[in-house]
Amino acid sequence: MDIISQLQEQVNTIASLAFNTFGTLQRDAPPVRLSPNYPEPLANSSESATDIAEQPKLMSAALVKAAKQFDALVAALPVSEGGEEAQLKRIAELQAENNAVGQELQKQLEAAEEELKQVQELFNQAADNCLNLKKLD
Repeated sequence: MDIISQLQEQVNTIASLAFNTFGTLQRDAPPVRLSPNYPEPLANSSESATDIAEQPKLMSAALVKAAKQFDALVAALPVSEGGEEAQLKRIAELQAENNAVGQELQKQLEAAEEELKQVQELFNQAADNCLNLKKLD
């Protein structure tokens, strides 16, 4: 897998970890009394307090590890040579090449469409001739 694909995959991993971490923090947060007019909220006793305290630490450690892996991948990117001006020149060259190839493809498409029309006309003529021969019999 190339470096860009690895970076994209790592970004997806970080997003997934962040989503799960925030969701877990939201789910496991202790209830808070919003107003003195409301009764005291009941504590969440589905899991032990130690598991609830450890889970965010483990998830945040995984998030930090994924971020460090992303930083390592970014550091592994090749350094551009020649600076910004050379990059802009290369981009312009690639765009010109892309335009030339696009025009050539457009010409080939038009030629193929014209050939298709001719084949369709010949097919229609052949079909008409076959029908006309059957009528004569």
